[in-house]
Amino acid sequence: MIERTTRDFVVGLFVLVGLSAVAYLSFSVGGVSHVGSGGIRLYATFDQVADLKLRAPVEMAGVAVGQVSGITLDDNYRARVEMRVRDRLDLPIDTSASIVTSGLLGDRYITLDPGAEDAILVDGEEIAYTESAVVLERLIGKFLYNVQGND
Repeated sequence: MIERTTRDFVVGLFVLVGLSAVAYLSFSVGGVSHVGSGGIRLYATFDQVADLKLRAPVEMAGVAVGQVSGITLDDNYRARVEMRVRDRLDLPIDTSASIVTSGLLGDRYITLDPGAEDAILVDGEEIAYTESAVVLERLIGKFLYNVQGND
């Protein structure tokens, strides 16, 4: 009787660990992350965001420091991106934001490059220096058009 109880306990524990692992992987693959309730909100305006998605990571020096929390169109028909970043991150006001791609055809994310000013960005401020996403299809189209035009 004792052997059966021990076996049932071990099987139940194994199933519980397996379900926990599946739940963890589901959240990881789904891109769910939490910046924390104290994260600051920053904005950046881009000419082209290409395939940038909500909850895309915001990185600095290869380290995730936040995520994209909103993408809208401003009055000048430019993309305005809202980001939530760690509040302990003191970013200078001349910080630049760029949309880059992980690999050749990977997902897009935002990378921040800090500047050298002493004043820091606070909650709700705009990052003035931005670099829009490079769209591979447009580059190929321009290249093909120029090659055909030179013949």
